[in-house]
Amino acid sequence: MDLQTLAAQLTDGALTTDPDVVAAHSKDEALFCPHDGAIALVRAKSVEDVQATVRFAHAHTIPVVPQGARSGISGGANATEGSILLSVAAMQDVLEVNTSERTVRVQPGLINQDLKDHLRPFNLSYPPDPGSVGISSIGGNIATNAGGLCCVKYGVTRDFVRSIDVVLADGTLTTFGPQTAKGVAGLDMRGLFIGSEGTLGIVVEATLRLIPLMPDPVTAVAVFPDERSGLQAVADFMAAGGQPSLFEFLDRASLTMLNSYGDFGLNEEAGSMLLVQFDQSPAEAADMLGAFGAVAEAAGALDVAVSDDPADSAALVATRRSIQPAYEHFAHAHGGGQLLDDVCIPRAAMPAFCDRLGELRESTGLTIALVAHAGDGNTHPSVFFDAADAQQTATAEAAFEQIMQIGLDLGGTITGEHGVGYLKKGWLAKELDEGSRWAQRAVKDALDPKNILNPGKMLAEI
Repeated sequence: MDLQTLAAQLTDGALTTDPDVVAAHSKDEALFCPHDGAIALVRAKSVEDVQATVRFAHAHTIPVVPQGARSGISGGANATEGSILLSVAAMQDVLEVNTSERTVRVQPGLINQDLKDHLRPFNLSYPPDPGSVGISSIGGNIATNAGGLCCVKYGVTRDFVRSIDVVLADGTLTTFGPQTAKGVAGLDMRGLFIGSEGTLGIVVEATLRLIPLMPDPVTAVAVFPDERSGLQAVADFMAAGGQPSLFEFLDRASLTMLNSYGDFGLNEEAGSMLLVQFDQSPAEAADMLGAFGAVAEAAGALDVAVSDDPADSAALVATRRSIQPAYEHFAHAHGGGQLLDDVCIPRAAMPAFCDRLGELRESTGLTIALVAHAGDGNTHPSVFFDAADAQQTATAEAAFEQIMQIGLDLGGTITGEHGVGYLKKGWLAKELDEGSRWAQRAVKDALDPKNILNPGKMLAEI
């Protein structure tokens, strides 16, 4: 394939076929996902670069793999055989802040935390905050409909996307969604593309909805003798009308790993810990704190502590955000293997999920740690194993699969925010009924008839 025709249509230096450079951009953070075979990398600097690449690929039926920060853990950004990797990571400008409409226009490569920092002087907030907030891009967040720590109150990425500019499979540039606060003209194509993981089109610009700068929260920490009682407290508090702005769960293994990684001074004797925040008015927050304390104690809490010091709150949230580096530190010391799952279940089912996870630990002998965005039922079990041990690796892979089955058995979904990608593509058909599978196949076939956009990933096996 002569790529010089494409190179001539792109910003100087945007295209490279250097094998080492291409290889370095050929995967995200997922394990057990193939990532070989890319023929080129395009580092787009403009919408026109994206359009030119897609038009060329469409004309020659070449697979295109859209990429952002490559911080995902499902293999969604991994190379496929004969593909062009199309990175929008360099497109990272804030184009406009509209304080009247409370919106911001951004390019897809902008890092989530950089957007939050940019908005602070305007006294505005963009709430979606995945755990990878400091390294993941807005385009990637839109591609997976990312969630995070604050979704229990504020919602996920989809709830804050007003419109998106998308390059379709033939290179056409189009806009989905209105610029106004309300708009119901036609089908909600915007919602269809959010969470589509680059299989329907490539987001090149987004207009995001903002809210006033969120107030400093008050924070409570409760520790419990075991995992089940902590998760039961979550279910009970939410059922009683609790309205936290953040509600996180960590099990004993996670607390121990955090202390080993950063000496955070967490109580490793506790079976689990809940971290909860409220950002209502002081009076409302006080009421919520009292209600939480009562529910926690009824569920068997060993201790409940409260702080209204913003520095304490920030430190506790920073500790929670350190869980993945802590997991990686533990994995490195114990054979290097880690599979982080992303099962979302009904809140009332979380205690039962905990019981099933305990049975899995016992039957496999593996370390399986658990953290969760517990307020919305999004659990993140992490399976650790010796990657050099073939038998243990196979056991870990089987455990990862069993966790997804447990989630489905309890009325949940195989992914709450990380996406399907390559890693879970075989499970999507198990979750969807035949009508849903037919509808999704029909959409893919209509919008990408040559199947060039991120093939072999999310929709490949439905």
